[in-house]
Formats: sequence, C-alpha cells, structure tokens
Amino acid sequence: MEHSPDPTILIIGAGCFGISTAYWLLKDGFRVVKVIDRAKQLPAIDGASNDYNRIIRTSYPDFYYAALAQEAIDLWKLDGLKESYHEGGVISLCDSSKKSTEKAFQNDSKLGLNIRKLKNQQDIQNSFPPGVETSFEGLKGYINHQNGWADAHQAMVFMIEQVQKMGGEVIPDKSVKALIRTPTNDGVITKGVWCMDGAKILADMVIIATGAFTSSNFPELKLNEKCRATSQIVATVQLNKEETEAYRDCPVVINFDTGYYCFPPTNDDIMKMAFHRSGFGHTEGQVSMSSTFASRDGETPNEQDMLSQLRVHFKNTYPKLAETPFSGTRLCWYTDTPDEDWIIGRYPQDSSLFLATGGSGHAYKFLPIIGRLVSDAVQDKLDFHQTKRFAVKRILTQTGKQ
Repeated sequence: MEHSPDPTILIIGAGCFGISTAYWLLKDGFRVVKVIDRAKQLPAIDGASNDYNRIIRTSYPDFYYAALAQEAIDLWKLDGLKESYHEGGVISLCDSSKKSTEKAFQNDSKLGLNIRKLKNQQDIQNSFPPGVETSFEGLKGYINHQNGWADAHQAMVFMIEQVQKMGGEVIPDKSVKALIRTPTNDGVITKGVWCMDGAKILADMVIIATGAFTSSNFPELKLNEKCRATSQIVATVQLNKEETEAYRDCPVVINFDTGYYCFPPTNDDIMKMAFHRSGFGHTEGQVSMSSTFASRDGETPNEQDMLSQLRVHFKNTYPKLAETPFSGTRLCWYTDTPDEDWIIGRYPQDSSLFLATGGSGHAYKFLPIIGRLVSDAVQDKLDFHQTKRFAVKRILTQTGKQ
C-alpha cells in the first residue's frame, strides 16, 4: 500500500469477513482500523455470521479449502474460540454416484484426519449414540471425528471483543450512503464514505465486507453478476431436557445430494436444520439484494416448499423427533459467487478500494483465518494462485456447492 506510515483502514461490515479482517490487520501491525456496520447491535441479529451454530468441516472436494479449513480448526481450538467450538464429528452423506464426497474423503485422508467410511445404513447408525434412531437408507459416506460445529454468535462476540482490545474501532448503527471517490488519470481513488446520518469518514483504504448487501449497497461497482444475494430457509425445533441429553452427542449430518444438514441440540435445547445449496434470490431493478428478517413463518410458496422438504429430511434423520413442531424459521441471506470462490482483492482501477465478500455459504468456518487472506492481499503478500482464485475480475463459471 502506498499510503502514510499509519494508514487509516475503514472496513464496511462487521460480519465474518469484516471482523476477521480487522483482527488480522491489527495483528499484522496496522494501527488505525475502523469497522462500521448498519446494525444497531452487534453481531447483527439478521447477519449470516450470527446464529446458533455453523458447521466446521474439512470435507471439501477442493483440497485448497480442505487444507485451509484444517488450519482454521487448529485456531478454533485455541483459547477464546475453543469455548465456541464443539468437536463432535461431521457425517458427510451421499448416494453411490456422488464423486465429490469421495474426493472430500480422499482429501481428509491426505490431511491425516480421523475419518471412517460409512458403507451402509448400519455403519451410519453406529456413528450415533446408543438409543438414537436414524434412517439413512440408500446413503453412504464417511464421518470425520475431527470436525464439528461452532456457536456462531459466541465466536463473533469474542472476535469483536478481540478487535476492540487490540485497538480497533467497531462502530454499530453506521449505515453507508455512498463511497467518496475521486477520478484519477489511472481510474478512481476511494477516499472514504458518506454515512446515512451525514457523517463523513475518510480513510486511506476502504474494504467492503457487506455480504448479501454488497450488490445493492454499491450498484456503481456493478457486482450483480459476481455477488448474488440468495436466501436459504432455516428451521429449529425446541427439545425438552430429556431429548437434549439423548441427542447432545450426535454428530452434525450433511447430505451432499440434497444439501440438507442438521445439528445436535444447543445448551438451550434447540436443534437447527437447513439446506446448503443454491438458494432463491430477490431482485429490484435487476439488482440482487437481500430482504432480511429475524424470524419467518414460511410466507411464500418457496419457503413453504422448503419447510416441507426440511420436515421430510428431519423425519429420516431422527424418526422419533419427526412430529416435533418447528419452533422458529428464518431466511438466512448469503452472497453467492458463480464459482463459489470468495472475492478478495482490489477493485479494478481503484487501488484504495478492496472487496472481502462472496462467502457462498461456506465462509464462516474460516472465521479465525479468512481475515489473514484479506490482510495479505492488502499488503500484496497473497501468492499468485490465491490472488487469481479470489480476484474481483476473474472468469466466473458455475459450479456445485463447496
């Protein structure tokens, strides 16, 4: 960065990308780091990074992400974050034709992890605690005993506190109205932002980490094809204490054929389920944008259909809980890229504007480490292959969910 010795870096968005980036910038020696967010309370109640839980897995067919996830898990086990991490195992399932699950198994094996193939229904059943009945006929896969899940809210609170302890500013209730940009001979220079409340915040570098709001908040950047806001339905059931004790030690289950996944219950007796696949979007004037709500009741045909599908999958997962009513539903908004690689790097023709977004539904597990990639990119330390993978201006192709 060709700026002052102590450049001011402004990060828009206090979710997974934004807070992790602030943490790593401060860790790397940057002293003036500010994070602003539209939410009045952080973590944002409707943010994708703020939830009961998130899967922490290495089960990727792409070895790059598998290895990076293992690095992240090593950090999840350190003081502070380890209180949020629960290593109860992750079962990855598919039918006999899913090659990506076999590739993920090979990658986990290459990493030397504690894994075991599950060749049939009985093998899968044996991976659950005694007394827990399951039904996974026709499926197979493997269990990784060194994967698990994280309390997403608790971990975000910890990371925000760490940023503040390291001298970073985290400012809630500060919505951005517009970027402050000045034309140059080579393009444009971003010098800060105007906020909705009239405040002007100047910075040597601005990093946009606004998730599903990226395309709609900054239409002038023309990111609609690269950053598509998509939503997935999430549902929870409220268990009683006896049920929680019975299911507490269950592994996370994810079916890569359907995208369905389900967690063991939390300490508050809540069991969550959702889909990990291409979601449905919302556009206004051809701009992809989110429409967030903290709680939903299945208001649209799409949502009703998704809830019905969740009910069927939940019945197959835990037949004894099949009739337990949903205690809550919500739409969780993600930012999908066509190739499901993230977007991390400088905006073309603007050396002072960076993007850190495009999580594509698989970024949260990297909370302890994803900001390192952004900090490296800011310092031009990201290697060629990662720079090419995450470049804003790259050739995008459609792929299946990571």
